[in-house]
Amino acid sequence: MRFVLCLVVCCSMLLVNADDAFAGRRREMSKLRKTIRGLSSIDTNYIEPQHYNYTIMLQSTYNYDLYQIRSNNGHEMTFSPDMTMRLGPYFGWRWFFLGYTFDLKNISFGGDKQKRELDFSIYSSKIGIDLFYRRTGSDYKIRSVNLGEDIDESRLNGVPFDGISVGITGASLYYIFNHRRFSYPAAFSQSTCQKLSCGSWMAGVGYTRNDMKLDNDKLQEVVDSHCEPSPVKIDSGLMFNSVRYYNVNVSCGYAYNWVFAKNWLFCASGAVAAAYKHSDGDTKDGVGRGFDFDNINIDGIGRFGVVYNNTRFYAGSSLIVRTNNYHKSRFSSNEVFGNFNIYVGYNFGKKLHYRKKE
Repeated sequence: MRFVLCLVVCCSMLLVNADDAFAGRRREMSKLRKTIRGLSSIDTNYIEPQHYNYTIMLQSTYNYDLYQIRSNNGHEMTFSPDMTMRLGPYFGWRWFFLGYTFDLKNISFGGDKQKRELDFSIYSSKIGIDLFYRRTGSDYKIRSVNLGEDIDESRLNGVPFDGISVGITGASLYYIFNHRRFSYPAAFSQSTCQKLSCGSWMAGVGYTRNDMKLDNDKLQEVVDSHCEPSPVKIDSGLMFNSVRYYNVNVSCGYAYNWVFAKNWLFCASGAVAAAYKHSDGDTKDGVGRGFDFDNINIDGIGRFGVVYNNTRFYAGSSLIVRTNNYHKSRFSSNEVFGNFNIYVGYNFGKKLHYRKKE
């Protein structure tokens, strides 16, 4: 009898502990749900929420890349490929957006000239996260050159040069202060609709790694064959094999959504970033001195978009331009890269809340 009584007591205690543990988990889940819902808190007088769980989109992307390198004595070169079009599918689920675009000029999954870009984004009304991976290929052209007053470089303009390749990998996170009335996703992820014009300040942090490789022998050969008089001595500040930049930045900016007609939106935003930058490089003689530095520079980013969105179908275009600047006594680099996107998409899988209203 005592054994049975003890067993009953023990079982009761286990059930109580289980109930407490379950209640604790339920409270934790409740807090998590509140936190998640808080990230999407909006004023429906200004913003129409997303009615669907999923979206598919076809996007055409035009890339612009410009890289300028400059030595301390004024020698400089600017490289840029012809603008190319890439096409690819994107898929979205609520906050998450993933896509891949293919270079239509060089359709393959390998090769030095293959341009590749992979984007992954998470958008809510309060915060946004962008992850990007970009390989620009090696089909560059020489756009401008300055090698000294006594050198005629005019024949170098527009000459193809496949001895340079650039890779960009990075991530950025930003916070929208006026997130209840201003929707950044309405302009750049089409996951909500802005109903009334509104703007907001933004702040963010980001990390970028840039890798640039240069074939010195090929560059010297191209310069000698197109310049007068020849041969030409290129400043050692431009003769590197590879340079790697590591960029950590803090940014601040402003964005404004203008609703100029029903279901139509124009967005413009700009931000400046104070960036701490570290670099290391390998020169032709194997010595990286002068290419290794730690300093702070100012970078910038601009975003512009026009969107039509009736919650089921959407279409539009966007322009995103970034600038990165690196400066040291021996060597400096200025980079401008941007995307111009044209897209059309379809939302499906209506949320339960909106199915009940039908």
